[in-house]
Order: sequence, then C-alpha cells, then structure tokens
Amino acid sequence: MDQPEWRKRFSRFADGVGAWTGRPLIFVVNVLLVLLWLTSGPFVGFSDQWQLIVNTVTTVLTYLMLFVIQNTQNRDSAATHAKLDELLLRIEGPRSELAGIESESEDVIDDLRETHDR
Repeated sequence: MDQPEWRKRFSRFADGVGAWTGRPLIFVVNVLLVLLWLTSGPFVGFSDQWQLIVNTVTTVLTYLMLFVIQNTQNRDSAATHAKLDELLLRIEGPRSELAGIESESEDVIDDLRETHDR
C-alpha cells in the first residue's frame, strides 16, 4: 500500500507537530505568552484590538491543530484496528467475523455488541 508522497510528508509533518506541541516546555511557553498578553492589557487600555489579537491567533491555531490531531488519531486508530484484526484472525477462540468490524454501520456494530453482552 504505497501512499502518495504528499500524504507521507503530511503524516511526518503531523507527527512532528504533535510531538513538538505535546512537550511540557511548549505548554509552559504558551502559559507565559498568555500571561504576557494579560499583563499588556492595562498598557493598551484593554482595547478591542488587544482582545482581537489573542482571539484571532488562538482560533486560527486551534483550527489548524484540529487537522493535525485528526490525522494522527486516524492513523493511530487504523494501526490499532489492524493489530486487533491480526490477533482476532490468528488466535483460536474469538470470532473472525469481528475483524474489520469498524468499517460496518453503527447498526451492525450495535447488534454484535448486544449479542456479545448476552
């Protein structure tokens, strides 16, 4: 399953951004930036522009991070499902029809869940 080069690059980018932004130091730096922004309020009179800066920056960054996080989560979920499918297909006992169930409709999954709970 060869992926196009742009998808590989985006995956590497998403992994890098996720690893970088998940560091404790980055959290501390962001807390300091927010504190700096808050303390600058009295000097600019808590103006509308002062509020707009932080609102715009945080909205744009949140919007972009949504796609980075979703990409990472999708790949992680797919890898987990592949590993579980391999276990279901190789170990005697579990029903092999459960392998790949994540691609079925919610109704099918709910029906299987109900039969399993009985």
